[in-house]
Amino acid sequence: MTKHTAEQRALLDQISQIAVGLAQTFAPFCEVVVHDLLDPKNAVLAIHNNLSGRETGHPATELGLARIADPEYPQVIANYANQFSDGRSAKSTSIGIKDSSGKYVAALCMNIDLTLFRGLQNAVGQFVRIDTDGAAQESLDPAGADLIRQRIDQFAAKLATTPRALKTEDRRTLLRELRDSGVLEIRRAMEIAALYLGVSRATVYSDAK
Repeated sequence: MTKHTAEQRALLDQISQIAVGLAQTFAPFCEVVVHDLLDPKNAVLAIHNNLSGRETGHPATELGLARIADPEYPQVIANYANQFSDGRSAKSTSIGIKDSSGKYVAALCMNIDLTLFRGLQNAVGQFVRIDTDGAAQESLDPAGADLIRQRIDQFAAKLATTPRALKTEDRRTLLRELRDSGVLEIRRAMEIAALYLGVSRATVYSDAK
């Protein structure tokens, strides 16, 4: 049985707790695996949301062996293409953990099953598809609405904030500028501004006075 120092055991214990938190957060789509790189023949110390069919006690992966062989091997390899044994596509991230001597002690790996997400991607793509072949063109947005939003965005950007985060006095200044420039004469301008600023129409009327 491989002997670990107190520091190495503490690292493995902490990584195991992190793995539990990640697994609970991203269940059921993300498999989270803790590898003990000091015991490569039985490296899989814990596995959560098991998607790969592996079990605790399984040996280290090629990536794990590479870290064992080379302490200079990258600690973080993120979002690389992977594949489960049954052919399902996966996206993986592997994080190597070193002890104070610079030796790789463990690895925390996350494997995300892309099957469902690609299905959702296709479904959403189908849902938002617009038929432009001979279809009638229509806008449900009042003419000039884009201009109002653009002017609001420009004002907020100068203050390094967002329209809905404007302070009361800044919002009043904005609406008075819009009033004086004639922008609030656009049809439904008060309603458009209120929705974009996240306030009531009554507030917009009051601030623009």
